[in-house]
Amino acid sequence: MAISGPESVAGSSRIPVTQLTRFVEQMFQAAGLSNDHARTATSVLLNADIRGVWSHGVIRLPMYIQRLQKGVAKAQPNIQIQSVAHSALQVDGDHGLGLVVAPAAMAAAVELAQKTGIAIAGVKNSGHFGAGAHYLQQAVGADCMGMVFTNASKALPPWGAMAPFFGTSPFGFSAPTHPGEVFMVDMAMSRIARGKLKFAAQRGEQVPLGYALDAQGKPTTDGAAAFEGIMLPFGEHKGAAMSWMMDVLGGVFTGAFFGGDVANPFKRFDVVQGAGHTFVAIRADLFQPLQVFKDRMSELLKRVKHLPRAHGFEEILSPGEPELRIAKTNHDQGVPLTPDVLESLRESAQGLGVTAPF
Repeated sequence: MAISGPESVAGSSRIPVTQLTRFVEQMFQAAGLSNDHARTATSVLLNADIRGVWSHGVIRLPMYIQRLQKGVAKAQPNIQIQSVAHSALQVDGDHGLGLVVAPAAMAAAVELAQKTGIAIAGVKNSGHFGAGAHYLQQAVGADCMGMVFTNASKALPPWGAMAPFFGTSPFGFSAPTHPGEVFMVDMAMSRIARGKLKFAAQRGEQVPLGYALDAQGKPTTDGAAAFEGIMLPFGEHKGAAMSWMMDVLGGVFTGAFFGGDVANPFKRFDVVQGAGHTFVAIRADLFQPLQVFKDRMSELLKRVKHLPRAHGFEEILSPGEPELRIAKTNHDQGVPLTPDVLESLRESAQGLGVTAPF
């Protein structure tokens, strides 16, 4: 039993990437974003959908639009980036969309890393920033290793507790590789992305047992009960400890909200989110020429792929490789969207006076 991907849901349609991109840009522009910020936010969402991470793609667009309309996310934030040490930047997102604030922060970290070798950017007053892989791609696109830390609204209990307190708070790491290869880790601290629970709830789907508890603390397979209840960390106490770590790096360290104070973007349209992030960029050529680094990455990937395969596995994939393959299909054939998502996008567009092209 698994959460249905859009390509497997009856009635789904594939929307050409160029058509969907233009529509999302128009939506953000109509909600008050500048043309540049609209393009940036759109690229984050479309990148997730193209890579098959549908839970963090345009399916969330109505939520971001509603936050802008309610004024709890600023359409025209005054993002401040200042140097606080030789290789460190502090970023105040002024409560803009995380889709706008986070790309600016990672871009600044990458630019500084080109000069100093390694750079860190701590971000406060931000919001949900979509899929962490987008920022990892920013780093590897500049031949840097990248690391991403963020906190999020409370969803997971600390080990031994019976109440949500820490976020699912994804961690990410990437390293440059030769074209056609990839090493990109982007994972939440929960057993499943919270967005998938949200949309399983909307569709009345079940979720695997052991992924969440209901509000009374009982195991459940009901998507709606799971979303309204308590998510469970991966690896039991290990994932729970890492969710705590992410609140330190994303919230306590940066000056952002922390300790359960980050607002749920789907439920709280009366307050700012206050999320925090930390981005790290490290030049891959610090200790050896870039070509040598990439050659060594290729050798590492080759050695792993040539290991004996476990029962039931046809091949061994590197982190990020499934998404790399999906991206080619979705680029060529269009992004698959389910009927409920298309309807949600139409309704949101109607409220902004934008014509949906599907």
